[in-house]
Amino acid sequence: MAEHAPYGLLAELEKVKDEGLPPIYLWHPETVKDIDIVIQRDGSWLYMGSPITRRRLVRLFSTVLRKEGDDYFLVTPVVKNRITVEDAPFQAVLLKSSGSDESQCLTFTTDMAEQLVADEHHPFRFEIDEETGEPSPYVMVRDGMEARLIRSVYYQLAELVVEKVIKGENWFGLWSAGRFFKIQQPPS
Repeated sequence: MAEHAPYGLLAELEKVKDEGLPPIYLWHPETVKDIDIVIQRDGSWLYMGSPITRRRLVRLFSTVLRKEGDDYFLVTPVVKNRITVEDAPFQAVLLKSSGSDESQCLTFTTDMAEQLVADEHHPFRFEIDEETGEPSPYVMVRDGMEARLIRSVYYQLAELVVEKVIKGENWFGLWSAGRFFKIQQPPS
């Protein structure tokens, strides 16, 4: 998937948005295998080096995705299949902001049609690349798995950044669901 949310993707998300998640937390198979599925940094899913182009299949796989430590697995009641995730397994492709200041609420939609509000259960994390100095923002989706914000969503978010004094220190950050998420301190 490219670094934007094409209209075709949005139409596909509408088709699958209300489908629930299976109870993978109940599944603890003893058989563990490695399979050649890679979720690339841009959100593309590959099988044996070829793109998986059927969005419904990718969505189905995402519903049985589980993170254990640093490893990711596609889990069934019978087998856990270890896959490779280059960065984050999900992409935040849409942002809706409602309210303002402390009553602001930031709602994200992932490339798998999951919607979440940035709150204590879905916090932000900003990682700065040491070589380029470029930030990579993430939001927790579920069960230790994050979504990396695509560039357009990051730019939307950047417009909402405010400054707040916390324990005598100035911080740039964002309000959502009554919580202030610190990003970084302003330059001195």
